Amino acid sequence: MKTQNSVPTTKVARASQFVKAGVKVGGNYIKHYSKKLLDPDLSKEELHKDNAADIYEALSELKGSALKMAQMLSMDRGLLPVAYSDKFTMAQYSAPPLSGPLVVKTFKTYFGKTPTQLFDKFNIDAVNAASIGQVHLAWKDGKKLAVKVQYPGVADAVSSDLKIAKPLAVRLLNLNERDIDRYMGEVESKLLEETDYELELRRSIEISEACAHIPGLVFPKYYPEFSSRRILTMDWVDGLHLKDFLKTNPSQAIRNEIGQALWDFYDFQIHTLRQVHADPHPGNFLMRPDGTMGVIDFGCVKVIPEFYYDNYFRLVNPDTIENNALTESIFENLEFLTPQDSPKDRAFFSDLFKQMIRMLGEPFAVDEFDFGDDTYFNKVYAFAEDLSKVEELKKSKVARGSQDGLYVNRTYYGLYAMLNELKANVVTTKPEWLKSKKIAA
Repeated sequence: MKTQNSVPTTKVARASQFVKAGVKVGGNYIKHYSKKLLDPDLSKEELHKDNAADIYEALSELKGSALKMAQMLSMDRGLLPVAYSDKFTMAQYSAPPLSGPLVVKTFKTYFGKTPTQLFDKFNIDAVNAASIGQVHLAWKDGKKLAVKVQYPGVADAVSSDLKIAKPLAVRLLNLNERDIDRYMGEVESKLLEETDYELELRRSIEISEACAHIPGLVFPKYYPEFSSRRILTMDWVDGLHLKDFLKTNPSQAIRNEIGQALWDFYDFQIHTLRQVHADPHPGNFLMRPDGTMGVIDFGCVKVIPEFYYDNYFRLVNPDTIENNALTESIFENLEFLTPQDSPKDRAFFSDLFKQMIRMLGEPFAVDEFDFGDDTYFNKVYAFAEDLSKVEELKKSKVARGSQDGLYVNRTYYGLYAMLNELKANVVTTKPEWLKSKKIAA
């Protein structure tokens, strides 16, 4: 794989990458419509492939928050044409890596030593490269290690990248700037946390120790003495990322075991720890033929505020949705409804969110759920597609939903998507208060 010798770090240099990509995309459209003059039935498939390749090339050179956005979009089936999601999936663990000299420079900056001086053996060629950093193999005292090295400058560029992206987000999401600021603030805080490997080290040790009792999970040991703010060292964990694992044609029993471990992992974090690994994409997990799963990245962790947790999960209970007054009160607490809503808007959005909650809460309504049932996911995707055509949503410029919901919802979306790809049948364990079905108003 081609390596990268530098990362654009100044605001001007990074903005120019976006401009360059825009020029290429414009050229692709001209080429497409020129061909369409000769062939009126020409589809946009080639256009989407060309655009996806050019946009990904620009984002992969920028690294950091720009590439992270591609990674997040790759998980969102239905939001973008398939050509984009296929290409952007590379951001999960197959981005172009940095060259050896840049890696050595990072070690000298934070340890005053080269990697070969620090470890008994160090493979200068990265084995995986994603949005924030890349992973190298190393050995120390007979132990095989994974060493994550952050791309230079990505932490400093988070704020400027989001400022560049903000006008685009305002147009795409049809929101006013004031409302989008609170969402951008949440995204910025999480992206900055992801660049702090000292914070990730503490969280990795804390959460992996707390979840060690959950069957089917494998956590690496972490090494503070070989870690810093931009370098993180842990045991090497064998296994395959989901796409490669599925190529081995695992049995349904193995799929179910891994799916159960994945569900239990998130269930325990959310309902017991009240903080959650909020980046459930395939690049952060390693599937193994014995039905176990390695968890290897705790860069993005969402601490769930008690007020948000109490209101959000009351909605999972079907009895809550049947109580209109209670439901509307919770919708107000979660900022689904606003004081400025007219009676007509209030009724419309209440009904809309009830439909959404009933649908997304279906796995909680049964003791066992078949995530391999594509009819359920097709229903969800069709609902999402229909939402994009609803006039009331197009005209509304009000942000609906607390910023705390961004990463909680993203967590469940990623979890559901991975379980669907696994085709896993899962016992949907629930907190004690939900098992009774009744919740006091």
